[in-house]
Amino acid sequence: MTLTPEQKQTVSSWVAAGDNLSVVQKKLSEHFQLSLTYMDVRFLVDDLGLELKNAAPKLSTDIGKAAPANAGDGHAAATGEEKPGLAKDAAEEGLADDPDGLDAPLGGSVKITVDNVTLLPNALASGTVTFSDGVTGKWLVDNSGRPGMTEISQPGYRPSPADAQAFMQELSLALQKKGF
Repeated sequence: MTLTPEQKQTVSSWVAAGDNLSVVQKKLSEHFQLSLTYMDVRFLVDDLGLELKNAAPKLSTDIGKAAPANAGDGHAAATGEEKPGLAKDAAEEGLADDPDGLDAPLGGSVKITVDNVTLLPNALASGTVTFSDGVTGKWLVDNSGRPGMTEISQPGYRPSPADAQAFMQELSLALQKKGF
């Protein structure tokens, strides 16, 4: 299948206007009487070096960005104070019987759990997280291995860079322990 330069220019203008692959496929059929599969249209767009404007929505994976100034109370982070009720000793956490230390939180700041059964669609693993400032949420790892967060207890929350790094390390250790 070869397109004329005019047809290529027309396809380029459709993609530049924000049309997705399905719309381009339909327009190729209507305007040029070309019956192409979705995959053929995908290859055509790639061959023309075009980039789709409205790619599929992604999970929020930017947990490493700094928290906004109004997130959390800021006082505890600035003064180094801990919020009451967050610190527990290893016996209370059930970590005393963990000889490998794999369940021990790094620096005691971020705690995660891994669900025994993952019921979320398109998720390989899921669980819960509690950040050092007490904000909680659910995490998941999708079929592509990308981590994401859902159901955060504080809307618009972004963990501190240290918490984000600790979360990723904790998640990696916990998933390795479960055999992922």
